[in-house]
Amino acid sequence: MSGIGGIGARSLLMVQSLVDMRAQLGDLQRQMATGKKSDTYAGLGLDRGLTVGLRSQLAAIGSYNDTIDNVGVRIEVADAALTRIAALGREMKAVAGQLNSSIQRTTAKETAKNAVDEIIGLLNTQVGDRYVFSGLASDVSAVDTMNSVLYGDGIRAGLQQIISERNQADLGATGLGRLVLSMPTITSVQVAEDVAPSVFGFKLANITSSMTGSTVTGPAGAPPAMSVDVGAVNPNPGEQVKFTFNLPDGTTETITLTATTSATPSAGEFTIGATSDVTAANLQTALTGSITTLANTSLAAASAIQASEEFFNMDAANPPMRVNGPPFNSATGLVAGTTANTVFWYTGEAGSQPARSTATARVDQAITVSYGLRANEEGIRWQLQNIAVMAVMPMSETDPDIQLKSTELSERLGLALGVPPGTQSVEMIQAELVGAQTSMGSAEQRHTETKATLEDLLQEVEGVSTEEVAAKILTLQTRLEASLRATSMLYQTSIINFI
Repeated sequence: MSGIGGIGARSLLMVQSLVDMRAQLGDLQRQMATGKKSDTYAGLGLDRGLTVGLRSQLAAIGSYNDTIDNVGVRIEVADAALTRIAALGREMKAVAGQLNSSIQRTTAKETAKNAVDEIIGLLNTQVGDRYVFSGLASDVSAVDTMNSVLYGDGIRAGLQQIISERNQADLGATGLGRLVLSMPTITSVQVAEDVAPSVFGFKLANITSSMTGSTVTGPAGAPPAMSVDVGAVNPNPGEQVKFTFNLPDGTTETITLTATTSATPSAGEFTIGATSDVTAANLQTALTGSITTLANTSLAAASAIQASEEFFNMDAANPPMRVNGPPFNSATGLVAGTTANTVFWYTGEAGSQPARSTATARVDQAITVSYGLRANEEGIRWQLQNIAVMAVMPMSETDPDIQLKSTELSERLGLALGVPPGTQSVEMIQAELVGAQTSMGSAEQRHTETKATLEDLLQEVEGVSTEEVAAKILTLQTRLEASLRATSMLYQTSIINFI
């Protein structure tokens, strides 16, 4: 009986062995099908910690690459918008150089209006649900509508009204650019600012004279004044006196008056009289006419440029500025516009932090790129504010000085749209975005290389050799077949066969 019991026990062991081999064969077949050692981390033994770490690193790389792709799209869209804005600036610079006829001026205004509309559309570009040029306020459009910005909305003043008010303030009630001309003595001519302090009109800069026997004084005093005394004797023909003025936009203009014996002096000349007091009176008359013309041309153009600067150059701490009036023609200072009476053209976030830092993304464990943008950045609004001047600048064809006024505006806009030194350009903004793209490209390349290395290592830890598994399967199948035969023979053994 003990022998039979032993055989039974051994048969049970053989059956269990068959079950184990069958399970092992199934696992090997799974390995062959999946190429993986185990379906669970537990099945990897001591390597499970390494596997978890490797997969975590790969997941992080995938997340970084997704971020790089998303940010890359936003930068590409922003760069395309900036490229077009820069191109519009160059196109309008060419247009500004062609204001010589009524048709050209009319065409230029309409072209400028369309350019402003296009720039505003570009600045309101969205990627997904984010406005690209709104800084931190990515859910808010960056710029008000073109009509509101240029012409206001009936309640709030737009650029056209701001320029008109500033023009009145700069030219003054007499049209002399806020200057007062007088003759303190019968042989002297004085020009003075009307009131001090005041930010409007001409500002006295210098006076020089080459006239024989003449003396000049100033600028000095409050309000500032400067004068020329012809003296006791008349000047000689061709001798000159020069009056230099500073204009609101930072430019300087000089009136040069030349003595002549002609009874019908040309522009820029004054007639030498019978006596020096008559000559002084003629000088005052010529100076009054020259200042009037300069005010209606150079000063009017400079006034419009400056008004646009004060309207567009705004942020959270600096709202649009406008003339503190009415009355405007006697105003002396500026006042901050409010949201109730002035169009705030930029409607995005206008904080103090750098524009680029309003949007950041981590593209590597130790690398963060900044790619934020605001429409009120100098390089962007500089193009907009100067093109907008062309769109709304009053240029009446009945104005006797329209040709000279157009020339003065053309010169100023040409210089401005050429982006003078010290002014941020659109290309500078693009260069900063290129820096972000370069950083992302380098990070993506590193991620590609790192990912390949990690995947190779993970394959070594988790993967199996199909050749080795196939050999194991073949060996196990042979053992299993042999065990099955032995077990079958054992189960066919009876007591009769045993005896």
